[in-house]
Amino acid sequence: MQKSEKKATKKSSGFSLGKMILVVGLILFVMVIGVGCGFLTASLNTRSNLAEDIVPPASSQIYDIHGNEIANIHAAENRRPIGINEIPKNLQNAFIAVEDNRFYDHIGIDPRGIVRAIWANIRGRTVTEGGSTITQQLAKNAYLTQDRTLKRKVQEVFLALQLERQYTKQEILELYMNQIYFGQGAYGVQAAARTYFGKDAKDLTLNECAMLAGIPKSPNYYSPVNNMDAATERKAVVLDQMVKYGYISDSEAAAAKKEPLHIAKNTNDGGKSASYFVDYVLQQLAEKYGDDAIYKDGLKIYTTIDMDMQAAAETAMKNLPTYFTDANGIVQPQGALVAIDPHTGYIKAMVGGRGTDQFNRATQAVRQPGSAFKPFVFAAALENKYTPESIIEDKPLKVGSWEPQNYSRNFSGKVRLRDVVRWSLNVPTVRIAQDIGIDKAIFYAQEMGISTFVLDGATNDRNLATALGGMTRGVTPLELTSAYGTFANRGIHVKPVAILRVVSRTGKVLEEAERKEKSVMSADNAAALTAMLEDVIRRGTGTRANIG
Repeated sequence: MQKSEKKATKKSSGFSLGKMILVVGLILFVMVIGVGCGFLTASLNTRSNLAEDIVPPASSQIYDIHGNEIANIHAAENRRPIGINEIPKNLQNAFIAVEDNRFYDHIGIDPRGIVRAIWANIRGRTVTEGGSTITQQLAKNAYLTQDRTLKRKVQEVFLALQLERQYTKQEILELYMNQIYFGQGAYGVQAAARTYFGKDAKDLTLNECAMLAGIPKSPNYYSPVNNMDAATERKAVVLDQMVKYGYISDSEAAAAKKEPLHIAKNTNDGGKSASYFVDYVLQQLAEKYGDDAIYKDGLKIYTTIDMDMQAAAETAMKNLPTYFTDANGIVQPQGALVAIDPHTGYIKAMVGGRGTDQFNRATQAVRQPGSAFKPFVFAAALENKYTPESIIEDKPLKVGSWEPQNYSRNFSGKVRLRDVVRWSLNVPTVRIAQDIGIDKAIFYAQEMGISTFVLDGATNDRNLATALGGMTRGVTPLELTSAYGTFANRGIHVKPVAILRVVSRTGKVLEEAERKEKSVMSADNAAALTAMLEDVIRRGTGTRANIG
C-alpha cells in the first residue's frame, strides 16, 4: 500500500511539475503580451502600409537581343524579387512544412508553437527552439535587428499581427520568400535558384526545392557549395516534413532523396561575356538613373547585343598575335571591335581590348583615323558634283610648307575618283578637299556622327591635313563604325543604339529606344561610294581584308 502511495505521489509530483512548467510558460507568454502593449507605442511607428517598407534592394538584369540574360548587376545583396505565381508549389510547401506547418491556421503568431518551444527549451535547459512563424520571421528580417532581446521579440510579435491584418497569407509568403538569405550572397528564392542551380525558381524540381528550403536555417552550413553532405541531410529532413504534412507521398520523397543535385558552376550568378558592352550600358544607365537605380531597383535592361556575333568578335580579338606586354602589364598590340547594324543602329558586338584591363577602346579611345577618314572627303565630293569618273590630278602639291605624298612616293598623273579610292591616293584626296573645302568634309563627317572635331583655337581640324585623317584629337571606333553605316544604309545615318528597353521591377516601361535617323547624302551617291569602297577590298589596297 505504501509503495502504491509513493508511486502515486511521484506520479502526482511529476504531473504537477509538468503542469507548473506549462502554466509558467503560459504566464510568461501572457506577460510578454502585456509588456508588449507598453512597448508598442514607444517602439513602433504607426505603419499604414507595411509592405511599402518591405522593398529590399533588388538586382538588375541585362538581356541580349534574343531576351537571354547576359549579366546580373547587384551591390551587396543579390536579390531578384518575383511574384508568388512564379514560385512553384513544391517550394512554397517545402518552406511551410519545415518552417511553419500551421502557417495557414495561425494569426501571425502561433501560441501552440510558442508553448512547444518553451517546453523544449526548458527540457533542454537551453534555447533550442524559437517558435517563430513565417510571419514573425518576415517581420524580423524586414524591420528589426537580429538582437535576441525581449523588446525586439515583442516588436516582432506585434509587427507579425499587423502584417496578418493587412495582407493575405499568399502575400505574406511572397514577401517572405523574396526576403530570406540563402548564402553565397543570394537573397530570395529567385536569386538562390539562379545561384545554386542556374535556373529560374519556376523551373526547380522537387529535389531542388527541398534543398533550397533547408538552407535558411544556417545558410553557410547548409549551402551545398560549402557542405554538400550537410545540405543533403537537411534536404532529407525537409522532404520528410513534406510527407508528414501531406504535401508529397513517401515515394516522391524517396525518389527526390536519390536524385543527384547538379550545382551551377558559376555560383556568384555573374555575367557571361560582353563585359565591355555591359560596362557601356551601365555607364549610359548611370548617367540617366544613377547608380542606386542600377544596383538596387531591380531593373530589367533589354539590349541590342547578339551573343553569337559577340562570341565571334571576342574570338577574333583573342586570336590576334601577342608581341609583348608593356610596362603596365597590358598586352600589345591592343585593338577594339564594334559591329553595328547600319539599318537599325543596333550595336551587335563590342570588344574594347585584349587582356584584363577594362579600358574600353571601342568607346573611349580617341585615335587618329588616318586613311579611314578619306571616305568623308569622297562623300562630300560626290554631293558636290563629283562622280566616280571625275578626273583628279595626281602630281606634286605644296600647301604652305606641307607637301603631301602618296604611300608609294610616286605620282600617276590624271586619275579617276574611283582610282583615288581604290589605291587610297593621298595627294588627289587633298586636292579634292582643297577644291570643295575641308569644312564640307568635316560637315558630312559630323552629320554621320563624328563628334570629336576641334574647330576653334590655334590648333584645330579646319586644315587640309584632316583630309588624310590628321585630326587634332581623333575618333573612337564606335563613332567611326556608326558613320560608315551611313554609306551602307543609302545615305541615312542611324544613331547607335545599345539599350532597347528598360523596365522597372513593377513592370513599368521606363524607356524605350526611339529610332534617330538623318538623311545625310543621296541614296545614289551612297551606293556609288559603297561600290568604290568594295572595290578597295576586291582589288585595291585592302585585299587582305577580303573575307569573301
